[in-house]
Amino acid sequence: MFDTHKVEIDWAGRPLTLETGKIARQADGAVLATYGETVVLATVVSAKQPKPGLDFFPLTVNYQEKTFAAGKIPGGFFKREGRPSEKETLVSRLIDRPIRPLFAQGYKNETQVVVTVLQHDLENDPDVLAMVAASAALTLSGVPFMGPIGGARVGYINGEYKLNPHVDEMSESQLDLVVAGTEGAVLMVESEAHELAEDIMLGAVMFGHRGFQPVIDAIIKLAEHAAKEPREHVVADYSALEAEMLQLVEGELRDAYKITDKTQRYTAVDAVKAKVTGHFLPEGVEDTKYSKEQVGTVFKSLQAKIVRWNILDTGGRIDGRDLKTVRKIVSEAGILPRAHGSALFTRGETQALVVATLGTGEDEQFVDALTGTYKERFLLHYNFPPYSVGETGRMGSPGRREIGHGKLAWRALRPMLPAPEQFPYTIRAVSEVTESNGSSSMATVCGTSLALMDAGVPLKRSVAGIAMGLIKEDERFAVLSDILGDEDHLGDMDFKVAGTSEGITSLQMDIKIQGITEEIMQIALDQAKGGRLHILQEMGQALSESRAELGEFAPRIEVMQIPTDKIRDVIGAGGKIIREIVEKTGAKINIEDDGTVKIASSSGKEIEAAKKWIHSIVAEPEVGEVYEGTVVKTVEFGAFVNFFGSRDGLVHISQLAADRVAKTTDIVKEGDKVWVKLMGFDERGKVRLSMKVVDQETGQEIKKGEEDAA
Repeated sequence: MFDTHKVEIDWAGRPLTLETGKIARQADGAVLATYGETVVLATVVSAKQPKPGLDFFPLTVNYQEKTFAAGKIPGGFFKREGRPSEKETLVSRLIDRPIRPLFAQGYKNETQVVVTVLQHDLENDPDVLAMVAASAALTLSGVPFMGPIGGARVGYINGEYKLNPHVDEMSESQLDLVVAGTEGAVLMVESEAHELAEDIMLGAVMFGHRGFQPVIDAIIKLAEHAAKEPREHVVADYSALEAEMLQLVEGELRDAYKITDKTQRYTAVDAVKAKVTGHFLPEGVEDTKYSKEQVGTVFKSLQAKIVRWNILDTGGRIDGRDLKTVRKIVSEAGILPRAHGSALFTRGETQALVVATLGTGEDEQFVDALTGTYKERFLLHYNFPPYSVGETGRMGSPGRREIGHGKLAWRALRPMLPAPEQFPYTIRAVSEVTESNGSSSMATVCGTSLALMDAGVPLKRSVAGIAMGLIKEDERFAVLSDILGDEDHLGDMDFKVAGTSEGITSLQMDIKIQGITEEIMQIALDQAKGGRLHILQEMGQALSESRAELGEFAPRIEVMQIPTDKIRDVIGAGGKIIREIVEKTGAKINIEDDGTVKIASSSGKEIEAAKKWIHSIVAEPEVGEVYEGTVVKTVEFGAFVNFFGSRDGLVHISQLAADRVAKTTDIVKEGDKVWVKLMGFDERGKVRLSMKVVDQETGQEIKKGEEDAA
């Protein structure tokens, strides 16, 4: 019934199996991939005909994690998976980025790649396996995909690279890098690093590239037995249209791209486009030689060629800069006085307003992952409103691009954050991109660094980011620093590098051509380092280090440690005690399983009152110490006094005063505040207190001689 084919290899010490022919047979391509005991299913379906009216390739990648893969039932009322999690969105992008450039030029058939995690062994992260499975499914599907690609994760542990480290090993690694590419070149890099040098980062990329070559060989071997016949796809020849269009508007288009102001340049380009449209698609004429889509496609291609020719021939760029110069930078910190921390970072026509907010443990984000639920104390959210590029558009929940850019900035800043023990706050940064003309994600990195320092977060060092571009024609190429939006759209590479003066903290690379060489990456990294150091210097004019004090409106948090066996006493039955402490003192209290207690308030008095109350519950009273207490009950033989948290003790009638006392109520009544000295404990462990040895006015202990004199 099943015509199955399977390939198995040993990859980084674990078996990798690629199997097809048994599951999802109606898809154009389907591969069941197993690594260790993690299993994913990748499927590919591509429409038989192109979607009319499109001037882009309609590719969708959906990565989904099913909770049954880890033996869990989803939370919530409906008990089923809902909208994609942040990780699912990020892995979908991770797969999309290296495969998109490898589809044949002009292929416009709607294509969907779906990767489903069926089993997770809690050791092997399914993201890289999902990328490999998607590549295999595409290679088998018959669609015009110029693959296969491979992918791998690289760690850096104890000074050595490690291929595909286990999930629990990543906590020891100074690097979390995912690289993808073809047999001959690298296509995509995504990473987080702890201030690693450029040569170590480049070495990791090439180590990963070598490491996934056996995977590419395995996919090819599987395809030799199971691949479908390639679909016919004829690349349209628009050379005649391009030549005619070039003759019509080349000079005007070149002049338009000499205008340095973005708005004016776009106006000029639109005028050229209107001339082209009027020439090739005149109004009222239905039977034109070329279609609207063809004219639009060729005009975009011509725009790219004009910009690329200018850069390669003259070394001059759209806005008049040379290849290495960074646009003018203006950094400002503390622009919102009531915010905990704020910054406005402007680089050319790209601007990010970043606001930092400090919170308590109650504000930590709970993340429900396949590997278990964990808490995240650093949140970074990136927003890209349409007005930032002078357009109207839908406002709503963040899209894939916003989630991806926010995560890139998050990775860049996280290695520089203080440890929770040093700075026990939940930190949220929000970047509102108010202007955009290239690399708003790197502006977010710079703005967030300034905003966190303005909030008093003790960052180890400032962090800056820069986006690099590439123009490559045959053997000629040019690497561009701090690319504009047009250079991103019309160029061949988007290479973002973030880090400190000491090293790289995050690196992301996307290639639009079929890979780049180690030489180009080395040049880009070296050029990016110079740009990053320049940006850090410019940022330092606004703020060179974190402020020594928190802002006036930020909460204060103090940390105390209590024995774990006392946690229950502080919380009380049903949370009664801790609710009372919060209600009476006004402070927020968070107690962790290890006995760490975080007390937060904008008032130092409230924090001190809560600390004192908790201390009275968990500490043991000391014999010989004097305490202030409250009389809670009077009896014939003395008075019971609450003197230490919830602890009561007896002041015997003989210990109420220096003189003989006939009746307890002659000296004290219920509710009276008194001073008592802890004399010790009787044979049954009962507390013995004395009032007569303490001056009831001052709370000072009466020495032996003073007592006799009295």
